[in-house]
Amino acid sequence: MKRDKIIKFLRNIFPFVTVIILWRLSASFWNPGGILAIIPIFYCSFVRPVPWFVPFAILFCFLTDYKLNTLVYWTALYCIFYAAYGFQNFFDLTHNEKNALYIFMMFFGAALLILTLVGFSVSNLMRATWLFAWTSALYVPITAVIKQVYYDR
Repeated sequence: MKRDKIIKFLRNIFPFVTVIILWRLSASFWNPGGILAIIPIFYCSFVRPVPWFVPFAILFCFLTDYKLNTLVYWTALYCIFYAAYGFQNFFDLTHNEKNALYIFMMFFGAALLILTLVGFSVSNLMRATWLFAWTSALYVPITAVIKQVYYDR
């Protein structure tokens, strides 16, 4: 009985802990500013919503902005996308294949494109290309782990 409660608690906090871990594991090449935390933030907010996750996601978008020195770029982008997704009924991300990988790629790619065009240089373009490819490649494994632990009980 007590063991089941502990397992249920660990499963419930798993999406939150995943964001914290990915944000803390920042490295200049592999995870600059903890940007990989955007993956579970996107997935747990839009594709498979987790209760009480939106305020947490906004906080960690703000913390990612702080680490990346982008003011409130990721926070504003998240809030705009959240508002736009809430007012539309054309896209249904909850029943999309590959955990809505292509929608995430459009969201993340557009964000990186804007950041690259603001401070355009060949170095920034190559860095953005690498980051887009790396984040898109890690999207499916990270979301599969979240789906397995949190949703498939």
